[in-house]
Amino acid sequence: MLETPWNERVYRNRHGRGVRTPMFGTRLPRYRTRSGMFDDLVAAHIRRLSEAWPELVRPVQFAVEDVPPSDPAPWETEPSVNSRVFPADHGMPARIVLYRMPLQSHTRGKDELQWAIRDELVIRLGELYGRRPEEIDPDFEW
Repeated sequence: MLETPWNERVYRNRHGRGVRTPMFGTRLPRYRTRSGMFDDLVAAHIRRLSEAWPELVRPVQFAVEDVPPSDPAPWETEPSVNSRVFPADHGMPARIVLYRMPLQSHTRGKDELQWAIRDELVIRLGELYGRRPEEIDPDFEW
């Protein structure tokens, strides 16, 4: 008796060309998404800043979101679309949030994105602690 293709032991694709193989080889690293690479760059910069200023970076929480919310915070006169700082309040630690899509859309290539992430982190840490960005990162340029 003839069986339907989905009941057979070896399932073939709809054109009968054979079993589908994985897209990536077993020995090749998987493709990194743009959001994954962005998270890795942010983590690397936070590690670098944490080594230089552990007392400033340790109490701060860092987050990455895709896009900024449409409503600005009440204390911000000129809201930035690239990042936002939230001071510590009622038992909540201070937070710095980077927005991935605006930063990626304003830069061309990985090098520019890396510098933009560094600049945003340094500016927001300086804003949080009332310091100039040059004090936190001597290589910072406006």
